Amino acid sequence: MTASITTVNPATGQTLQTYPTMSDSTIDAVVDTAAAAQKQWAQLDFAARGEVLRAAATELRRRRDSLALLVTREMGKPLVESRAEVEKCAVGLEYYADHAAGFLADETYATSADDSWVSYEPVGIVLAIMPWNFPLWQVFRFAAPALMAGNAALLKHSPNTTGSAVESEDILRAAGLPDGLFTALLVAEPDVPATTERLIADPRIGAVTITGSERAGSAVGSLAGREIKKSVLELGGSDPFVILADADLPRVAALAARGRFLNAGQSCISPKRFVVDASIVDEFTRLFVDHVGRLQVGDPEIDGTDVGPMARRDLLDGIDRQVRTAAGQGATVLHGGHPLEGTDGFFYAPTVLGDVRKGMSVYEEETFGPVATIITVDGPGEAVAVANDTRFGLGASVWGTDVEAAIAVGRRIESGACFINSVVASDARMPFGGTKRSGYGRELASAGIREFVNVRTWWAMKEPGSQAPVSE
Repeated sequence: MTASITTVNPATGQTLQTYPTMSDSTIDAVVDTAAAAQKQWAQLDFAARGEVLRAAATELRRRRDSLALLVTREMGKPLVESRAEVEKCAVGLEYYADHAAGFLADETYATSADDSWVSYEPVGIVLAIMPWNFPLWQVFRFAAPALMAGNAALLKHSPNTTGSAVESEDILRAAGLPDGLFTALLVAEPDVPATTERLIADPRIGAVTITGSERAGSAVGSLAGREIKKSVLELGGSDPFVILADADLPRVAALAARGRFLNAGQSCISPKRFVVDASIVDEFTRLFVDHVGRLQVGDPEIDGTDVGPMARRDLLDGIDRQVRTAAGQGATVLHGGHPLEGTDGFFYAPTVLGDVRKGMSVYEEETFGPVATIITVDGPGEAVAVANDTRFGLGASVWGTDVEAAIAVGRRIESGACFINSVVASDARMPFGGTKRSGYGRELASAGIREFVNVRTWWAMKEPGSQAPVSE
């Protein structure tokens, strides 16, 4: 196995820290410990588990500033966004501490049995493969329900956010989580496929969850299917932002700019395709480009920065290729369209592309970076057709002053979530996930915690019946 992982600050290109990776034997020992710890943890009641999660929320808030700085230095988002991410994690932990008992309470059913009910029981160890773009939130939004359900958890994080993985484990341990119940596995990128396959094949791993690319999700889903394991896949997105003819353009344009360029556009649920009615496209474009032009790009550790660097050099190169290809295919570069010069960091200018049409690179592919595409349509019917003309189906938003009409348009769009007059975002109180090539299964809310349990049916008679069933 590769001997170490080195993290790099994307704002400067400078090395942050080097971490030793785990050997196969070390990972085997981790799984042994997790399996033993899970048996004890599952015997605790929800109140006891909830106390640990609430303590973890307190610990997150206590470390807010240092955690935010770590996130910013590892993957580049502005500090204001990193601080908000820490708080969101704390809220998510408290949410499951408060609600898990209700979500997983036994449910009674009226049958011919004297008693019949369903219980929700832990699956054992949940393996999570998480991305770098929200390096704390992605961790805690799986860990909170998995742990409250009585499971152990193993985290395979992205190498470039290894520090965030280590801190996540330390926070839970400091909160009183039993040793070995949550462990960050330090695995270098070349070793991930073999290690992942070996872990998923282990009978003590009861479920696997991944947030990542189509390629990674397909590989993990295939392995889970082969081993007959539960899996949750939260994959890519090319979310449509549908602007109807009656939309409040000044307000919508401002929200569109902020929504698209949050986290330098590196979010699976950020709006990527702005599908705009022809009657208003010129005015929306003018307002939108004006807002984008005001965004402050630069050092993410400085207050006032709106857009930091992309997380890695290869990501910067990839988004630049997409933009240059689209321009060669006839798209109009209305703003940006190039890497920023004079810096060793991985900065790309916030970019707006107009005249985008079917067949262009940025129409067919996900743009995972600070690039917005404007697609002109003639009426709601064509807007729906364009919104659905993608292999993805994660989120969608529809904007218009006639809310019922906007909802009617949204009902015709294929997505895991649809927001009306609001930018798509995850919320612990609501299920989160996609359809089509954006994955399956759900995170968050009651649906999220029930992904990590065995739904067990009970049928009880006070004494044996007079005859056996005549059908299965």
